[in-house]
Amino acid sequence: MRKVLWQAIGYISLAFAYIGFVTPGIPFSIFLVFSAYCFAKSSPRMHAYLYNHKHFGPFLTGWVEKRIFPTRYKYAMVFVMSTSIAFLWFTTYNLTALAWSGGCMALVASFCWIRYPGSEEEFQKRLDK
Repeated sequence: MRKVLWQAIGYISLAFAYIGFVTPGIPFSIFLVFSAYCFAKSSPRMHAYLYNHKHFGPFLTGWVEKRIFPTRYKYAMVFVMSTSIAFLWFTTYNLTALAWSGGCMALVASFCWIRYPGSEEEFQKRLDK
């Protein structure tokens, strides 16, 4: 029963990852990592599929082995956050909501940008320090 539950959650999370991969504004990385975790507990075949996937495999391998968050995804994250803030402003004109949302987004972006290396080379530089 547990295996079936983990597998169902893995498929749902993978569906959100696919949606997030093609839809701006929806994160895919957290759903992808979670689905890999679920499939590791339930389906070796799907777990292997994710790690051999053309787009998801390199991201998962870099994340699991070295906590690499690719720089192009960091730029995409900042772009999506910026457009979300602009959309919020032009639809609500609510300065308080803009300040809180923008502040939280800035903190998340700063944390991700500083905490996680963007490439293999940056990872090695951090190790050498």
